[in-house]
Amino acid sequence: MIASAISLTTCFLAVAGAIIGHGAAASAEAVLPNATTLNGTYVGLYSPGYDQDSFLGIPYAQPPVGDLRFANPRSLNTSFDGNRNATSYSSECVGYGTDQWGYPISEDCLYMNVIRPANYSSYGEPLPVGVWIHGGGFYEGGSRDLRYNLSFIVQNSVAIDKPFIGVSFNYRLSAWGFLASGLLAGEGISNMGLRDQRLALHWIQENIGAFGGDPAKVTIWGESAGAMSVGFHIIAYNGRDDNLFRGAIMESGNSVQPNAQFTADYFDAQSQAIVDSVNCTAAFDVLGCLRDVPFDTLNTAINTTNATGWVPTLDGDFIAKFPSQQLDSGNYVHVPIISGANSDEGTAFGPQGINTTEQFLAYLEAGGTRFAPLAPALADLILNAYPDNPCEGIPADLGCTRLNNSYGLEYRRTSAYAGDAVFIGPRRFQCQTWTAGGTPAYCFRFNTRPNGVPIELGVTHFQEVAFVFDNTNGYGYDVAPDPFAGEPESYFALAKLMSNSWASFIHDLDPNSFRLNDTVTPQWPVYDNADPQDFVFDANVTELAYPESDTFRADGISTIMSLFRVYHR
Repeated sequence: MIASAISLTTCFLAVAGAIIGHGAAASAEAVLPNATTLNGTYVGLYSPGYDQDSFLGIPYAQPPVGDLRFANPRSLNTSFDGNRNATSYSSECVGYGTDQWGYPISEDCLYMNVIRPANYSSYGEPLPVGVWIHGGGFYEGGSRDLRYNLSFIVQNSVAIDKPFIGVSFNYRLSAWGFLASGLLAGEGISNMGLRDQRLALHWIQENIGAFGGDPAKVTIWGESAGAMSVGFHIIAYNGRDDNLFRGAIMESGNSVQPNAQFTADYFDAQSQAIVDSVNCTAAFDVLGCLRDVPFDTLNTAINTTNATGWVPTLDGDFIAKFPSQQLDSGNYVHVPIISGANSDEGTAFGPQGINTTEQFLAYLEAGGTRFAPLAPALADLILNAYPDNPCEGIPADLGCTRLNNSYGLEYRRTSAYAGDAVFIGPRRFQCQTWTAGGTPAYCFRFNTRPNGVPIELGVTHFQEVAFVFDNTNGYGYDVAPDPFAGEPESYFALAKLMSNSWASFIHDLDPNSFRLNDTVTPQWPVYDNADPQDFVFDANVTELAYPESDTFRADGISTIMSLFRVYHR
């Protein structure tokens, strides 16, 4: 059952200790925080438990409804007098998946949240800003998700004297944000969800100073589709630097995308299925007809036509060309980055049930795992680069066990390939590119399997998120088990290390600056192509993290990187 917006907001704020002005314990004299933006003054909440101010549900764009449905976002064009409350999270954007369970959804969803240390003014200068972009495959997710509670990492930033202001926002998802067709392209409409994000970043530049933030010290940060979004902003408009951010953090996602990139007309049939389903086929103005369709009717059509999965398209504008081509030519925003992936990404994205080399070959030739199909000769390159050896690859905790049943005898092999092709290979390529371009890159491999993740999946996708957010109470893990339940103290120490490292990077563009005298955990090295090293986060070693030579599966990853154009990436 979908809970109400009010009850979920109360739950979220209670988690962060953020409620004031409700109940007998509230002080009648309490002065609630306020901030005056270009459009008007917002009043937020004070959290005594965390000594933080929260401003929730602030609009950053005109609602994308009515004539603005399936349109590029538009800036706010009104202002107001007096004060408006910013004390409740907005609904999430319409999405399709477990990330939406238990949260209200709406077309009217382009809102953001700001979490700041309450004593921000005592630092004598505006604070750096960390902007979180949620993941969810571009078809689900939202900024009010309890797993993305910014209170813990912002509190940690204050504790290590690297304070920053946290920002999160929603952006349109699935067909609502990424519907693509030749018709839409002809009207200049494309990548609406990414453009939502871009408009949010512009809003931050214009208004974050009102909250005590420094618009010149913004770091954009995301995971999965959120990290992929960060990667797109790095190359947006052929790498044009609009001075929207000075640093970027990408967790399991990069500028080189896991999905094949196509122009809008590639999706004509998928788009037409929706048009036909809502009886707009014969309309003189098809787009106008789609905008007039009642929400419930259109929502049902997107579900029943199997058209929930949409991805950004090559539009010659926001995404000018294949991202790998832009990185090769230097057409990207040259800012310091953190870029990493989890050890066993491929168990989330690779095939199951493959038992023979011949079946693996057929999978490659069919374009499995989000790629354009490979010609037989190119598929053979992959087979040779990823030999059938269950002692090599992922998940390492299984040793040399060859799995059978639903996983398939070649599961270790196909998972190693899929993880490298989807995220790990692009991560290495991005780190190499940054080093060659003279820009610092801090690269990592997350190698800790949380509670509730089967050994067969290893350290799979998304598992680092709870550690980065220092969410050691497992808030929001209602579908999946609490990552920290029953785990040793080293898991909690690793969460603190990672959260503080991220905060340190947001503050100083250096994840080591809060612990320069650390004699236990080595320093995180800047990536160097002469001696490439990533940083392994592992709760099962005494140091909690250590540098390693970033040369594992070198033949396979080099082969994948050589095929980026073939993969349409």
